[in-house]
Amino acid sequence: HRRFDYRPKTDPYCQARYTFCPTGSDIPLMKEDDVIEVYRLQAPVWEFKYGALLGHLKIMHDAVGFKSSLTGKNYTMEWYELFQLGNCTFPHLRPGMDAPFWCNQGAACFYEGIDDAHWKANGTLVLVTTISGTMFNDLAQWVKYDNETGIYYETWTVQASPDKKSTVWFDSYECSKFILRTYQKLADLGAVFKKIQTNYTSIILFSGEPIYLGNETSIFGPQGNKTLAATIRDFYNPFKPHQSVREFFVDLFRIIDRVILNHQFYLFYNLEYWFLPMKSPYLKIIYEEVPLPVGSKASFGV
Repeated sequence: HRRFDYRPKTDPYCQARYTFCPTGSDIPLMKEDDVIEVYRLQAPVWEFKYGALLGHLKIMHDAVGFKSSLTGKNYTMEWYELFQLGNCTFPHLRPGMDAPFWCNQGAACFYEGIDDAHWKANGTLVLVTTISGTMFNDLAQWVKYDNETGIYYETWTVQASPDKKSTVWFDSYECSKFILRTYQKLADLGAVFKKIQTNYTSIILFSGEPIYLGNETSIFGPQGNKTLAATIRDFYNPFKPHQSVREFFVDLFRIIDRVILNHQFYLFYNLEYWFLPMKSPYLKIIYEEVPLPVGSKASFGV
C-alpha cells in the first residue's frame, strides 16, 4: 500500500453520516517508568449482525486498548473511515463531472476510556502484552507518521485464488490492518505477546492478473479514453456511497451478481484504475487467524 507525503484536505462535498472520532483526543505522553497493559478489542459490527442476509458472516471491527498503571486511566485506539464504509468503496457519480468522485480517507482515532461492556459482552477484551511508558511514547510517534502517510481506506483484498499461498494482487487497508501494524510496531519496540489466537475479517475478491488502466487524468481527462470512461462509470452506477452499513452489504451482493455475470470488476487503488478479470469463487468474506507478531528486540514485561 503506497505511502503519501501528506493528507489532502477533505472536500466539503464529502459528508459523513456519523462524525468521525467525536470524542477523540491527542495521545498523551506517558511517564517512562509507567507500565501499560495492552488489550486486544474486537466486536461484531452489530448494525447488521442479525440481518437474515448477513447473520452468518463474521464481520468484526478491531481496536486496541491501553491501561496506565500509574494513572489508572484507560484509552482506546482504532482506525476507520472518515466518511463511512460506502464512501470508501464506491464513488459518487456527480452531474457535470466525468470522473467518479471519491470521498475516501481513513484515519486513527484515539480517546480516553474503554467501553468494557461493548467489547466484553459482544466480542473480545483480552490482555495481549505489557509495555513501558517509553515504548508507548515511541508508538505514539509511529501512529502520527502512519496516520499522515497512509491515508486511503481500501475495502478489498484481491488475490488469485482461495489457496493460502495464492498471489495477493492488492492488499486491503482497513481497521484490522492498522491493528496488525500497531502490534508489529510494539513487537519491534520489544513487546512480548501472549500466546492467544487472534482472528480477523477480510473481504476478498478473486481475479486473474489485474490490467492497469490508468489514472483519473489519463482515462477521464480531455485526452482520455471516452469508451473506457463510460464503462467505468456504468460499472459504478448501481452502487450508492451514502448509505448505512446494512445497505452497503445489500450493494455488496448486487456487485457479486454483476461480477459473476460479467466476470469483471473495476478497482480504484492508490489513485489508479485497474481491471480485474474475475474468476470463481469471485468473492469471499473470511474470518481467519493471523498470529500475534514476534519482535526483533530485547523484551520488556510479561
